[in-house]
Amino acid sequence: MDGAIELAHEAMALAHPNPRVGAVIVKDGRKVGEGFHEYEKRDHAEIIALKQAGAKARGATLYVNLEPCSTTGRTGPCTKAIISAGVKRVYAAMKDPNPAVAGRGFAELKRAGVEVHVGIHEEYARELNEDFAKWIRTGLPFVTLKAALTLDGQIAARPGSVTQITGEASRAAVQRLRHSADALLTGIGTVLADNPRLTDRSGEPRRRRLLRVVLDSRLRMPLRSKLVKSAKGDVIVFTAQPDDSPKARALKRAGVEVFHAGARGGRVDLRGVLRELGKRAMLHVLLEAGAELNGAALEAGIVDKMVLFYAPKVMGTGGVPLARILAARWFLKSPSLANLTVDRYRPDFIVEGYFHDVYGNH
Repeated sequence: MDGAIELAHEAMALAHPNPRVGAVIVKDGRKVGEGFHEYEKRDHAEIIALKQAGAKARGATLYVNLEPCSTTGRTGPCTKAIISAGVKRVYAAMKDPNPAVAGRGFAELKRAGVEVHVGIHEEYARELNEDFAKWIRTGLPFVTLKAALTLDGQIAARPGSVTQITGEASRAAVQRLRHSADALLTGIGTVLADNPRLTDRSGEPRRRRLLRVVLDSRLRMPLRSKLVKSAKGDVIVFTAQPDDSPKARALKRAGVEVFHAGARGGRVDLRGVLRELGKRAMLHVLLEAGAELNGAALEAGIVDKMVLFYAPKVMGTGGVPLARILAARWFLKSPSLANLTVDRYRPDFIVEGYFHDVYGNH
């Protein structure tokens, strides 16, 4: 199962909008087939492993991080292929997170006499496809808020400034986070202050370019910004302004999509943005923004997970906090992070935790 999950990680940025799946076939203590799913290549991980195993699949054991599918979509059911190949046992880490089909694959395998065992490394398997699980259940993307902070909770030295807080190892980890995401969301304030490109610089292959999304209610996006100048159909600006205004037309000519979105209190409606991104099969949205958008996202309750990189620094007064403009009622609810983990990225450390369990366990 370790091998299956490791293979599923190879599908990062290659499988969506399908889940990340890896499979290993073992016979007489030897690996005879393996594979992971890539959306463009169609075949599911189990089919790739079965083709590699050939006749050796008969009487063998299949390890897979997700329940084999029993439905026909772009490909035929994996369950029928597993049964036809004569596989004797199937070990799966977890059920399909889609409630419409969960358990059906296992039931079909059992009816055909295949031994089925479920639950090995389930926690790791759930984390691997937590974005798919939320999207398939709700139609909305999984949202991760990422921030780099000092020990006293500051994300910048002063408003509108560019402040490098964390070290090289943390910055490399951020690129891996971007690689796992389908879209990166930020606000116009960050664009005006930092003039970032917001690209995936991990060097790893992607099926789709990282979609760079900017919330810009008044359409202040500079035409000479790095985002606009590097746009190749992968930059979208959500605005409350008409999408046929002179500025909007200029952005469109530069290769930027301008989307007129609903507004609340003069700001672009965050939930409306997520609904639109969900329709575009953006399963995982990484929020990299300033204090104002972070605060709005937290107050709106759209953040599922937080990844906070802490540097061993203290900035003191005058700095910019992680989030602001949070209503008092948000603090009264005292939302807390669950399933906390802490790791070291020397000299920094990283704290991860969840606001929402997308599998509905609590």
